[in-house]
Amino acid sequence: MKDIVRQKIGINVDIMDMLNEQIKKEAHSSAVYLAMASWCDQNGLDNSAEFFYKQSTEEREHMLRIFRFINENGGTAYSPEVSNVTHEFNSLQEIFESALDQEITVTKSIHNIVGKCRKVQDYGSEGFLQWFVLEQMEEENKIRKILEMFDLMGTDGMALKMIDERITHE
Repeated sequence: MKDIVRQKIGINVDIMDMLNEQIKKEAHSSAVYLAMASWCDQNGLDNSAEFFYKQSTEEREHMLRIFRFINENGGTAYSPEVSNVTHEFNSLQEIFESALDQEITVTKSIHNIVGKCRKVQDYGSEGFLQWFVLEQMEEENKIRKILEMFDLMGTDGMALKMIDERITHE
């Protein structure tokens, strides 16, 4: 009976499974950004901490958006477990480099799902994912611009404070 129900849902089953994997990635990103915010807080980098608190919230919102989409289209979304979250960092630059790597990984995953949507002609899911495609472009660009500040200003005490002052949490 379970297989019959899965065939009658409004979302392609393979896409649903991939979106459930994406839920895990978004939850992991949220947890990673929370750990980064904590490190920044502990090191007196208030604007950077707020930036990562906001990023953590946004990733959780992305997770919930996908979660609801699956359920609203007759699928079953699964609440993810989160593990392997690093809490130790050596520098603010390292944190932003890790954040960019995290965003690139998420971008590749979203693109992979979009490609599969096209292959199986799940146009509803592809349309839903277009928002994420644009969001990922924005997120990567935001972090790249911050990393450019390290290249321009350096990483010593005063430069670090100036970079932190320029990081916004809009």
